Amino acid sequence: MVNTTQRIYNILHEKYDSQKWWPTTLTGDLHPTYHGKKHNETQQFEIIVGTILTQNTSWKNVEKAIFNLNNNKLLSIEKIKKTKQEKIAELIKPAGYFNQKSERLKILSEYLYKKTIKELFSQPINKLREELLSIKGIGPETADSIILYSANKATFVIDTYTKRIFSRIGLCKKEIKYEELQQQITTELPRTTKLFNEYHALLVELAKRHCKTKPECNECPLSTICKKKI
Repeated sequence: MVNTTQRIYNILHEKYDSQKWWPTTLTGDLHPTYHGKKHNETQQFEIIVGTILTQNTSWKNVEKAIFNLNNNKLLSIEKIKKTKQEKIAELIKPAGYFNQKSERLKILSEYLYKKTIKELFSQPINKLREELLSIKGIGPETADSIILYSANKATFVIDTYTKRIFSRIGLCKKEIKYEELQQQITTELPRTTKLFNEYHALLVELAKRHCKTKPECNECPLSTICKKKI
């Protein structure tokens, strides 16, 4: 029997199709795109950078910042490590909080220069998550985004959109803790990277189109199962 969590995914996937997350820059390009291809190590680092830049801002702003880094040939561990923080801050200004985020990118590049991405990602999920959380500027959502989209390991990302959608449908309380909702969702789904990747991306798409801060329930694909329409 299909549970509600699985049903949500089925409805959204039928409506929106594959989202091909995480967008990264292909060779010869300057803008990240949703191509759905396997990420190389350069693109894995770009995803890590993206998870920092996307904190408290929209992806459109992140794209501008990544374009600036690409255009200046700075989107690599070694280049960010060697570049002055002030220069990085100027380039990522479109993403907001640029002084804070440039500091975090410097810290990350220093960390990954000593311990490669391959070494970092070779660890089991629990150890990898613990190590990521020990790095300044990385919280649960950012850590899980790195694990899911960059390391390509099965962990479910909980963000504001996930809490909003699941609480409005009636599957959790608004105040539910991150790990509690994460556990609830993962126990109701097959544990696969591809599914977790698509599911989170589809929730973001729904939030952008309908389940906004002020919901627009007309034509929402989940309207028939939503118990808390506003």
